[in-house]
Amino acid sequence: MTAAISPADALAERLVSAAIGALELCSVYLGAELGLYRTLADHGPLSAPELAERAGIAPRYAREWLEQQAVAGLLEVDDPEADAEARRFRLPAEHGRVLAEPDDPVHVAPLAHLLAGIGRVLPRVMEAYRTGGGVPYADYGREFRYGQGHINRSAFTAELPAAWLAAMPDVVARLESARRRRIGEVGCGQGWASLALAAAFPNAWVDGLDLDPDSIADARRHAAQAGVDGRLRFIEGDASELDGMGPYDLVLVLEALHDLARPVDALRAARAALADGGSVLVVDEKVADGFTAPGDDTERLMYGWSVVHWLPTQLAMQPSAAIGTVMRASTVRAVASEAGFGRVDVLPIETDFLRLYRLWT
Repeated sequence: MTAAISPADALAERLVSAAIGALELCSVYLGAELGLYRTLADHGPLSAPELAERAGIAPRYAREWLEQQAVAGLLEVDDPEADAEARRFRLPAEHGRVLAEPDDPVHVAPLAHLLAGIGRVLPRVMEAYRTGGGVPYADYGREFRYGQGHINRSAFTAELPAAWLAAMPDVVARLESARRRRIGEVGCGQGWASLALAAAFPNAWVDGLDLDPDSIADARRHAAQAGVDGRLRFIEGDASELDGMGPYDLVLVLEALHDLARPVDALRAARAALADGGSVLVVDEKVADGFTAPGDDTERLMYGWSVVHWLPTQLAMQPSAAIGTVMRASTVRAVASEAGFGRVDVLPIETDFLRLYRLWT
């Protein structure tokens, strides 16, 4: 009979496993940033010298990274017993979806960028815990901004126009009408949702609003590349400024309400900015209805983000509601009610991590 493992040993094993996962995410960051996955997807299988030449990195680093990726099971190696310089490594097609295809629904490689952004400021987060202050979003850098934008990119590009809005058929009919329509997005980030809506609804003009100037710069560049910037504006500003920019047929707050220091003000501005018969769609985290401990993986993930990023960024702005990442359905309803909405419906859309709310005036 196998002896029962002690709680201390079980926790120690869990933390060692977490360390392995964190280190592998760091290696995924290198592979994405240096274009190594893309190079393997386009030209593989490759040996270390071939990868080094095609990707423009040093051969010794290419060899170490390839071997680590193969040991981790992210890449496959043709002949493990071959000479180190002759071994050829390939990116399996299904792994390529996760690691190298930004529009694929299973592309979660940007989690590595989020981790890199947190690592950049972790000592400052520790100091914020001591002082009660915060760490501004911009200080998490390009890595976090890229990770946040791209971890949602596939859902915002494919699921939002095709599936999520289908749960509001009256809104779709309104946006597809011959009359010019207007859409506003609060907390647009790098602009992927606004871009998708501009492409899906040719009669719609879309405004994306975000307080972060670097995110707005990214969004404007993406709009220019997509060729829809004529019907699409990205505006740097506070969410409360939306009131003066309407009237809108649809206002969206996608994975952003919990980000805001003053969510009631933001929703109040969204309500004031609606055209007659206009609608508000809020998409936020699919957390449990109430606090329980221990929690499931979603709770663990959302609290994990909250303690190192979302709460510090919210507390960098004052006054702040300081909600953190774990915004439960009851909190969404309370914030919406305070902002003047009379009803909140949870839409019948199933996703792994997100819950959709329709707010009614």
